[in-house]
Amino acid sequence: MNRVLAADIADLNRLVEIDSEVIDNSSRREIIKRAIENGQCLIAKEEEEIAGFLIHDTSFFECAFISLIIVSPSKRRRGIASLLIDYMVRSSATEKVFSSTNQSNSDMHKVFHSNGFIESGIVENLDDGDPEVIYFKKRTMVS
Repeated sequence: MNRVLAADIADLNRLVEIDSEVIDNSSRREIIKRAIENGQCLIAKEEEEIAGFLIHDTSFFECAFISLIIVSPSKRRRGIASLLIDYMVRSSATEKVFSSTNQSNSDMHKVFHSNGFIESGIVENLDDGDPEVIYFKKRTMVS
């Protein structure tokens, strides 16, 4: 059974391991640590094993912004990213939720589209020759 919960500092080493599997280094350790300490990191567990994580904040024009979604390569194509996104959007502190991905990242474009996000703009010059596509979703209120 998959579930989402807030990351704990005890999860840090495992999150850095997963991130390193994806980007081939541990350069984001401090970013992940700070997100955990600030209550801005969610983890997805498959059974009792961490399968992925999501980092978010509200520094994007005072709106929620998903800045990082990482799923362990061995756990991909199981709905883990969608599980994390859905949880984050439903529990968001703001009505508007944004995220982004490189234009070349076709897998993430599919994830955003399948989770009801719409394209909201492009930012040039972050990565040479690979613009950043901004995505947006409005949280629906449940009565």
